[in-house]
Amino acid sequence: MDIFFDQEHLALRAKVRSWVEKNLISAGEKEADIEEQARQLVHLLGREGFTAYVAAKKYGGVRESVQARDLCIFREELARGSALADTMFAMQALGSYPITLAGSEEQKKRYLPAIAKGEAIAAFALTEPEAGSDISAMQTRAVRDGDGYRLTGVKRFISNAGIARTYTLFASTDPEKKIKGISAFVVEADTPGFFLKEKTSLLSPHPIGVIAFEDCRIPRTRLLGQEGEGVKIALATLDTLRCTVAAAAVGLAQRALEEAIKYSRGRRQFGQALAEFQATQFKIADMATELEAARLLVYQAAWASDHRQKDLKQKASMAKLFATEAAQRIVDQALQIHGGMGVVTGTPVERLYRDVRALRIYEGTSEIQRLVIAKGLLKEAKEEKQ
Repeated sequence: MDIFFDQEHLALRAKVRSWVEKNLISAGEKEADIEEQARQLVHLLGREGFTAYVAAKKYGGVRESVQARDLCIFREELARGSALADTMFAMQALGSYPITLAGSEEQKKRYLPAIAKGEAIAAFALTEPEAGSDISAMQTRAVRDGDGYRLTGVKRFISNAGIARTYTLFASTDPEKKIKGISAFVVEADTPGFFLKEKTSLLSPHPIGVIAFEDCRIPRTRLLGQEGEGVKIALATLDTLRCTVAAAAVGLAQRALEEAIKYSRGRRQFGQALAEFQATQFKIADMATELEAARLLVYQAAWASDHRQKDLKQKASMAKLFATEAAQRIVDQALQIHGGMGVVTGTPVERLYRDVRALRIYEGTSEIQRLVIAKGLLKEAKEEKQ
């Protein structure tokens, strides 16, 4: 795997892995309120200098520009230790990247340093009750009002809803243009007219909910880029960060494989360890092979992102599709090896079983990834024929 990384990446992985072993795996699960846990994790990740990798050096980051390979390393290693830690790191990246991508110098200086330090929690507000994969169905409006905009609408399934300070919001400034009339904004949590409408309980808990905008006025300086560039900004963000979702899947699958091997060596049935049965060995072999294939696709996509390869979209979609689907199968087999213990609440594989499911849905479902891949291949074939 080292062909995709330089020595700095390898040193970073070793550092993050050591931190995860000490602070997440060895420490175990904590019985704190989920929102409080989330805040503490962002603080810890910031204090350790980890969240600094979501911003460029000029704005409190580590490198000259944000690297997908760095983000993948973090998500893989953090997910191996804690799905919540991975989510909180991921949202710092997802919520801030549109600002990195399209923000003015003033906007970058205002928002990125605090996010990079873990002092401000970020959020990405795109999904709505009637607009998930179909962005063109967006109903949230941003209407010109003097030197600013008035926001109205509802956003659903917004991670960090209620605890974030900085929200990247997508709203329509010109409904007649449909998808080409969507714009991107930065909204601060204390803006009058901005409300947390609902906290949503999930299979794998993390702070998430419904937010609403009721005659919420923001100045024009909160617009990211130009009007009508919202979808372009959103898709560019997702294309860059999609491989990091796949990296998180690899981390969860790695932990599942480790737990399966550990349990199968210690659990005895019919006079021998489970690991000595050929049926168990076949499961472990298949799990390890799928994991390695997923890891290769993820690292290839991350490398393509950092080197601005033109086939990034397709490689990122392939990585997310395969890695998240493979992780689901790997975790399922790990639970099967555990037998009855696998469904006991609080055991590592039971938590992994709940944690892994959402990855096949958010930031583009598996079905959407298949469409992206197929359309890209068909387009290439058409262009070659002409």
